[in-house]
Amino acid sequence: MGDSSTLRHLLLSLLVVLLSISAVRSFFGRLMIPDPPDRPRIKRSPDLPLRFNHDGTFKILQVADMHYARGIGTRCRDVTPSEFAHCSDLNTTRFLRRMIESEKPDFIAFTGDNIFGSSSTDAAESMFAAFGPAMEARIPWAAILGNHDQESTMSREELMLFISLMDYSVSQVNPPLTSIDGFGNYDLRVNGAFGSDLVNSSVLGLYFLDSGDRSTVEGVRGYGWIKESQLAWLRGASEALQNVKLNNEWNTLHKCEVPALTFFHIPIPEVRQLWFKEIVGQFQEAVACTSFDSGVLHTLVSMGDVKAVLLGHDHLNDFCGEMDGIWFCYGGGFGYHAYGRAGWHRRARVVNIELKRGEKTWLGVQRIQTWKRLDDANLTKFDEQVLWDVAAR
Repeated sequence: MGDSSTLRHLLLSLLVVLLSISAVRSFFGRLMIPDPPDRPRIKRSPDLPLRFNHDGTFKILQVADMHYARGIGTRCRDVTPSEFAHCSDLNTTRFLRRMIESEKPDFIAFTGDNIFGSSSTDAAESMFAAFGPAMEARIPWAAILGNHDQESTMSREELMLFISLMDYSVSQVNPPLTSIDGFGNYDLRVNGAFGSDLVNSSVLGLYFLDSGDRSTVEGVRGYGWIKESQLAWLRGASEALQNVKLNNEWNTLHKCEVPALTFFHIPIPEVRQLWFKEIVGQFQEAVACTSFDSGVLHTLVSMGDVKAVLLGHDHLNDFCGEMDGIWFCYGGGFGYHAYGRAGWHRRARVVNIELKRGEKTWLGVQRIQTWKRLDDANLTKFDEQVLWDVAAR
């Protein structure tokens, strides 16, 4: 990175901090353990690296399309008449808190349209409220952007920088020293459990990509897409993850595969083909995406490690469908200020990854499962399925 780019990044960091001072004071003033007023705040960070639990599991909560705006002053969309009078963004907050309490996730992935920019008068304040339950619970979390986040008071770059500075966030603006399209392209690794032979080894990869917001193809305005510079970086990240496995004698001896999950907001055109295939869940609206095929599916297949892609954007779709050995799964609409369908409960997706039990220690990843929960009285659990099992290869 050149001197001018470094200076620009530092100035942008300062700008974001200055823009957010009032939001920080407002939000953290409501937390149970506020910082003394005369002491500068330092970002609270989670224990890193991310790692599997002692019981050999790692659970991810996917939160898609919160569309958060102004809290209690923001009306809900597409709810029943009996719900409307008392429904606001706070219903979204309550749902997130319920999911955290019920599922006790090890990691939360916010997959875009976290705030609804056109309804938000202060992007920083909206983001603190939207991500607040994750920070309060002190759970590691990461976010990517959708097509609405930047419509308020911050650009996409400012948003990702701000998100990366929030408590317990492991989000990144972009890979360091890399020229790449978009903001919010990064990868995370999850290590084996304490007490296992893989405690210092990466056994699961998590890839995050910026699918953009809007674009124009042959004069037709539509949605953005993942660019070649991002795919080139992704191929490199995958190779680096697999090289860790190859350089680990224990991993090689036990032939442990290192699988990965990918997260981005706007689906790729091939997802439309799943209308004609067997799926798990509901396909209730047309796939809203660009008509331009940038080669995402081909890249993911050629990498060989990605077992599932977690999507957002189309709120009435909550299905999983398989293409070329990779599952593409929608999170389903989570937020109450997002469009939905009256009587069709808001929902969230959970992904649970399990390690293989060896004779004396945990081995590599054995199985990747998923299910969803509704925001009803019982947080109804449904559509349980296995996305990948090492025994079924």
